[in-house]
Amino acid sequence: MNQIISKISKTVIPSKITKRSKKEIAEMAFSLVEKEIKKYSEVIELEFGGSFAKGTWLSKDADIDIFIKFKKNVSEEKFEKISKKIGFDSLKKHSPYIRYSQHPYVEAKIKNTKINVVPCYDVKIGEWKSAADRSPFHTKFMKKSLTPKMRNEVRVLKTFLKLNGIYGAEIAKQGFSGYISEVLILEFVSFENLIKSISTINENQVIGKTNKKFDTSIVIIDPIDSNRNLAAAISDENIGKLILISRAFKEKPCLEFFKTKKPKISNKFWNNLLVVKFDFKARSPDIIWGQIKRATSTLSTQLELGGFTVLRSKSHTDQQKEAYLLFFLESTKISEIYSKSGPEFFRKDSTHSFIAKNLKNAELIWVGNNRKIISLEKRNHTDAANFMKEFLKKNLQAGIPKNLQSDFKRGFTISVGNKNLSKSIKEGAAELISIDGTLLHFN
Repeated sequence: MNQIISKISKTVIPSKITKRSKKEIAEMAFSLVEKEIKKYSEVIELEFGGSFAKGTWLSKDADIDIFIKFKKNVSEEKFEKISKKIGFDSLKKHSPYIRYSQHPYVEAKIKNTKINVVPCYDVKIGEWKSAADRSPFHTKFMKKSLTPKMRNEVRVLKTFLKLNGIYGAEIAKQGFSGYISEVLILEFVSFENLIKSISTINENQVIGKTNKKFDTSIVIIDPIDSNRNLAAAISDENIGKLILISRAFKEKPCLEFFKTKKPKISNKFWNNLLVVKFDFKARSPDIIWGQIKRATSTLSTQLELGGFTVLRSKSHTDQQKEAYLLFFLESTKISEIYSKSGPEFFRKDSTHSFIAKNLKNAELIWVGNNRKIISLEKRNHTDAANFMKEFLKKNLQAGIPKNLQSDFKRGFTISVGNKNLSKSIKEGAAELISIDGTLLHFN
């Protein structure tokens, strides 16, 4: 394992030329923002944050985070308004746009490098007013705590996570963030130790120190806030993938784990795919991703209630105008009848009520060998596409987040299979009917 990690270590350190170029871009962006903050007495200072400030950035994946620190008595309304104005005015020549976390922030690109202008309050540790208030403390803590060797171990971990498709804190990914990567290396000291520890990790195991109880698959404590569980933002799917590939890498270390492994598509299942497509009015990628993920989860539940077995589901969007809700079903067509179990016959009131309620409309009703009263019911829908169409026409308020309802009212399409999907959407949909690339390491 040591030889493999050593080889990768040499490839992840940015070259002197890359470092110089990134530093020039960072200083240019900083001076542009610095010029604008002088107009506002509400702002105390600026500082760099994120992986650039901590020296854990990857050559091909290095954002520049600039934090605007506001006086703590500034209202939330002013905090948002002024920070957006500073971001847009300072980066106006670089096509700035709004992104969202708890609060909006401004992002732009300078020479293919993302610049994030993020507001936070100038508060004492633990006196958080916004989610970003911890970030300057994260930066100071990691700059002090990570050794030069550990910074490079972070880079190896980030590369491992990225090439296995589980890196990134954005809502679309729900993976391991750059900061979580730093926390993990700080805890386990090296990438090798991390792999060995994660491969044998227990359910609900706590990484870090806290007195608080958390209910997630694993718990990763923020070292500057012991009440914060960083793992709460990571999906179970991505936690599972890290555990599995850590086991596989520990058993058989090789460079293949640092290469993207393509999923293996089972084309015979395309006709089990139900697709809901609609156009939406432009909004921040973070917002639309959150909304369509909630809609997909709700509609999965409704399909199950309608008798359709949902094996997997996911959301997809081009982040400009089109959104897709995708459902991999056991079958898109089901029987027109189903059995409904009632109470046991010893429960007098319940059985009488169940029989009286179902006797009129049930196809059949009988006493089962399990001592329960059984009724045979007829379904309203046996076709998943028709079921979904009717549900979205009649029950929008029950199934769709409020801000998406107006988008759906303007129109949507329901289809089965991949005939009407563009190439990029087809690739996204194919994940539902594929053997995950990370699992192919077990071959």
